[in-house]
Amino acid sequence: MAERHKRLTWILIAVVGFLTIAPVLMLVIGSFSEGLTVTGRFTLAKYITVYTDPELAGVMVNTIIFVVGSSLFSTVLALFLAYVSVRTDMPFRFLFRIIPVIPMMIPHVLFSISWVMLLNPTNGILNLLLMQLFGLESAPFNIYTMWGMILVEGLLDMPIAYLVIAPAMASFDASLEESSRVSGASGLRTLFRITLPVLRPAILAAFILCVIRCIGAFAVPQVIGLRGRIYVLATHLYRMISTGFAADFGEAAAAGVSVLVMCVILIYVYRYFTSASEKFVTVSGRGYKASLIQLKKAKIPVFITLVLLSFVLILLPILVLVYISLVPYSMVPSARAFGMMTLMHWTAVLRDPVSMLSLQNSLFLGVVGATVGIVLSIFVAYIIVKVRTKASGLLESLTFLSFSFPGIVIGVGFMWFFVRTPLHATIWALLIGYIAAYLPYGVRPLSSAFIQIHHHLEESSQVSGASFLTTFRRIIVPLLVPGIVSGWILMATMFLRELTLSVVLSRPGSEVLAVQILRFSEDGQWGRLSALGIIMIVMSTLLVALVNYIGVKSKPAE
Repeated sequence: MAERHKRLTWILIAVVGFLTIAPVLMLVIGSFSEGLTVTGRFTLAKYITVYTDPELAGVMVNTIIFVVGSSLFSTVLALFLAYVSVRTDMPFRFLFRIIPVIPMMIPHVLFSISWVMLLNPTNGILNLLLMQLFGLESAPFNIYTMWGMILVEGLLDMPIAYLVIAPAMASFDASLEESSRVSGASGLRTLFRITLPVLRPAILAAFILCVIRCIGAFAVPQVIGLRGRIYVLATHLYRMISTGFAADFGEAAAAGVSVLVMCVILIYVYRYFTSASEKFVTVSGRGYKASLIQLKKAKIPVFITLVLLSFVLILLPILVLVYISLVPYSMVPSARAFGMMTLMHWTAVLRDPVSMLSLQNSLFLGVVGATVGIVLSIFVAYIIVKVRTKASGLLESLTFLSFSFPGIVIGVGFMWFFVRTPLHATIWALLIGYIAAYLPYGVRPLSSAFIQIHHHLEESSQVSGASFLTTFRRIIVPLLVPGIVSGWILMATMFLRELTLSVVLSRPGSEVLAVQILRFSEDGQWGRLSALGIIMIVMSTLLVALVNYIGVKSKPAE
């Protein structure tokens, strides 16, 4: 058995190492190469060109403002939502614990475009409404600004910060706060002197994680920043490979190496803060009291605030898409607008061969890609949890390494890798890239599931004469159904909405939904974009519902 585990471990290290290390290695080689097809002749010219570019200073300043601003907004908003939903007597707390996570299901490109439809200065629905109501001559809001980018990106990254802060908030011993108040401290003083210092590791970890996500963010900078001529590192990289007669992937690789190094350093900082959280333990074997804080008169205002936030985070983007898909052009909702509703945009999309091809490709990548990814994740999680060796530790490090890689940077690395292979410009390149980028999303829930399965079950099966594969298929996999379903849903939804990798690797014939939606946005075809976006959301929802149904049916009897 030990020999079989060792063999499987090294096979998985080779596979996962290829998926995570190969694009990084090719990115570094590409940054020193003269061109995509000339990887044997090395030069420093690409680095010199990139770092002497007069535009780079402005791009770096924009990136710092965008990343820090969005991350601060995400973290503060997540802290507020976690505190209210976990620590107070707010009514319907169970709902407000779920709502902050739901926006993760809405593709970033669609969320960004919804806000553009609301607040663009030309024909944004909210701007038009305010101009009509108050007789204004110009739009009061302009989404194509740095503040607009920070607002939208902050709302998008808030679920990530919430998932880090909420568990720490839930395990915080409220008796510490009560002792502070009994000693005469006000609620505000207790918050800043007791609650926030104890939660500091979780808050800093959430902030760092948001910073990493913002550095690699592409949808908001491309949809909102491009029209406002506000370029950050992600869009600066994209311009290198998408503009002009000959895209320079060498310059993009040289810039990408710096972004990669920055993100890897931030991941280590994030791990430091999460590991340092043990110094702030407040719940031990005794004395823990999970009492709730009474909001009293503040309950109604806070409840209204949470309802408004929930509306902005979930319903508003979808309602805007549905409405715009049914009206001939952007207009304020009115009796006249509802009377002019038509299915012309839906008909145009359903008759568009490129849109239908992108739908087909995304469905293939979502179903087949997530299935292949989850099968690989099962074996990786098994080795990580059940085989505690140095090799399994290496496998774990390789698996979660890709989480620190910005999508557009890895896309450039894979481009260098695939360009000399038959996989270049095919849907299979996208499939490999997706699995490499999102493997941690499959491994994480399965690792948690494996921890719950005692090794005695596996040993009893093998003593009875069953082989390793038979034991795995008949004993372990049926017990993993909840983890498999969770991992598959996560990977499938990520694959369906993926944009950053796709804009680099997709070519004519391998378009996906997110890329086609971005093209409609760049052409100002809001109606077609909205119709295709609703199709994407419905398809994701149906896939999730179907897999959940299959998971429930295949669950072993109690």
